Amino acid sequence: MAPFLEKFFPSVYHNQMDDTSTNQYCKFDSQILTLFTSSLYLAALVASFFASTMTKKFGRRKSMMFGGLIFLVGAIINAAAVHISMLIIGRVLLGIGVGFANQSVPLYLSEMSPYNYRGTFNVCFQLMITIGILVANLFNYFFAKIEGGWGWRLSLGLAGVPAIIIIISSFFLSDTPNSLVDRGREEEAKTLLKRIRGVENIDAEFNDILAARNDARLVQNPWQNIFKSRCYRPQLVMSILIPFFQQLTGINVIMFYAPVLFKTIGFGSDASLMSAVITGVINVLATCVSIGFADRWGRRTLFLEGGVQMLIFQIAVAALIGAKFGVTGDVTELPKWFAIVVVICICFYVAGFAWSWGPLGWLYPSEIFSLEIRSAGQSVNVAVNMFFTFSVAQVFLGMLCTMKFGLFIFFAFFVVLMTLFCYFFMPETKNIPIEEMTRVWRDHWFWKRFMDEPVTGANEMTRIEQV
Repeated sequence: MAPFLEKFFPSVYHNQMDDTSTNQYCKFDSQILTLFTSSLYLAALVASFFASTMTKKFGRRKSMMFGGLIFLVGAIINAAAVHISMLIIGRVLLGIGVGFANQSVPLYLSEMSPYNYRGTFNVCFQLMITIGILVANLFNYFFAKIEGGWGWRLSLGLAGVPAIIIIISSFFLSDTPNSLVDRGREEEAKTLLKRIRGVENIDAEFNDILAARNDARLVQNPWQNIFKSRCYRPQLVMSILIPFFQQLTGINVIMFYAPVLFKTIGFGSDASLMSAVITGVINVLATCVSIGFADRWGRRTLFLEGGVQMLIFQIAVAALIGAKFGVTGDVTELPKWFAIVVVICICFYVAGFAWSWGPLGWLYPSEIFSLEIRSAGQSVNVAVNMFFTFSVAQVFLGMLCTMKFGLFIFFAFFVVLMTLFCYFFMPETKNIPIEEMTRVWRDHWFWKRFMDEPVTGANEMTRIEQV
């Protein structure tokens, strides 16, 4: 919003107002504003490590509650900002809230869900995010039209609404059976498990949770174990590479061009709204596909199909943009038929991401860790995700200005890598109870070489009993 830029980023505002260039590649390259925006992700990265300890020690519910509270304070400070320092402080607090929420919510969903519906429950996490993005963009559009130029305060302040919902809802949530058992509250956990499963006979699942807790108590330092122990190597690799690839799919580059292309179709001043609404609706609908089929087709199938679909339409967009913009980026007008074709390609690309790497990038890492390292493992996942979200946000506008349409090919290369990685190294996890997930690594052609257990503690007793 122009009044926001003029008040807090006057140099950016004047540069945009004075820019008469038709070079579409370099038109929006502003590192100052990008640094402010992406500072949230840097704060979330740091917060995720502290969130791990809190989530394990006090439970998933209190971690969510704390994240909502910090997020609410950040939203209030941003809405009341009169100086850039207030904006930065508020933004950092928002990042801390995001770090705690991203650490605790996927774990909560994975542990509360019946194993055969775990994918559906967890993908709902991503569905709510896509709906939130769509609703936020709609509000922003109308707030931007408020006379007096103070609509940006509402945009920033209303971020407190979902924070309030999280805080209030947390009082009505129970903690997970896994977390209760981990903190020595077995009877409470058993009663809860009967209630959320709707049956009296929950002994098999409860015994799995107890066994996982007993193994977890043998691990004194989960952070040291997750990085040094060979038996956790498969999960560690997944928790690093999945968020890494998720942020290097090129989704940011595709979404960046949407307003420019939509404007040429005839939406005029409403181009930004229509691009947000159309891509937002596609995002929501495609995520619903993942909800319906993540537990039916499996995670691996959706990862592979989504990767192939993104690759095809990303190359198509690169070819079309390269043909019209060339290497100079100078263009004054695009034919409407051309823009329509590119928009269709963008929609198919967004759909491919939204039913695969979008939601499954959060689901898969949250369900693969054993209890003793689950909080630490999820923190690694969140930290890597936030780091590369921050990094891509910082550099991709500059890379676009330098690499031109070749940037689309750059990201397509990573789509090829991540699809091959899924094909060869990603085992299927659908319908596997979360406390029995170790077996997918033992049965995998590559990862089984890392799964030799040390003969100590509970594992030694198990082997003695077997003998």
